[in-house]
Amino acid sequence: MARSARPVVHYMATRPDGTVPPTDNSLARYYSGLGETIPTVNLADHIGQIVDHPSPGQKWYTDKPFSYFHMYTRPGEILERIEEGWPIRLWIVEPLGETGNWGGDYYPYWLMSQQIRVVEETDAWKAFGHRGAQTLAAIAQLPDLARQWATEWAGDPEGTRRTYAAWNERVDDTHALDWWAHYRAQYSRREAGLKAADQLADTAAAQAATDAGADPEALAAIRLRARCLVAGQLMFDRIRNGEYEQSIRGLLLGAGLDTPAPVPA
Repeated sequence: MARSARPVVHYMATRPDGTVPPTDNSLARYYSGLGETIPTVNLADHIGQIVDHPSPGQKWYTDKPFSYFHMYTRPGEILERIEEGWPIRLWIVEPLGETGNWGGDYYPYWLMSQQIRVVEETDAWKAFGHRGAQTLAAIAQLPDLARQWATEWAGDPEGTRRTYAAWNERVDDTHALDWWAHYRAQYSRREAGLKAADQLADTAAAQAATDAGADPEALAAIRLRARCLVAGQLMFDRIRNGEYEQSIRGLLLGAGLDTPAPVPA
């Protein structure tokens, strides 16, 4: 018996207050600089309702800061167009009426319309992909972990430096972060999620390590470790086949360092 096709789910992200961000951030900044108000819609006020676009642009051009409702069928890419990044709220919507797409290899997960039905709010972690919950859990751990790593470095600078140097060399030689994690995220449509997670990890680790008094060398090592850890969490299910891939995943998660971080299930 043939397997039935999985139903397509359309997602939209909003700011934490529920309002839809611009479809073009540069145009929004330009018009805001002229003193113009950028129209928007608050999806939280319209759950279960049909919503018309307040000032639609030309189909399907980005000729206004907010030209159309912009939906995703791959939630791991949603954060690519959010002007302020995380946190967001995530919604399941239904496109109504005529729809469009820019075409091209990198836009099959986009859809535009000028009318939607707001179905329901869903878990915001899905914006990072299938392992978004685990990734956010790892990011939440980073302040404590970064302080711990800074303390270990301060307690044995020479020994810790050697340990990190060996690990860093393997990360560079294997391209664990810039090739493996990046391209697997691209193939699985989590590229925007990985980019956002990388920035969140770097910021959280840098702040905590700096507050703990880490010197510049230790700070750089801790920031890289945090970025690798989060990438390993996000792409845990995509870097997995065979002994070599598992070794790459292990490097991202801290294999070879003294205190490997736990992996949320």
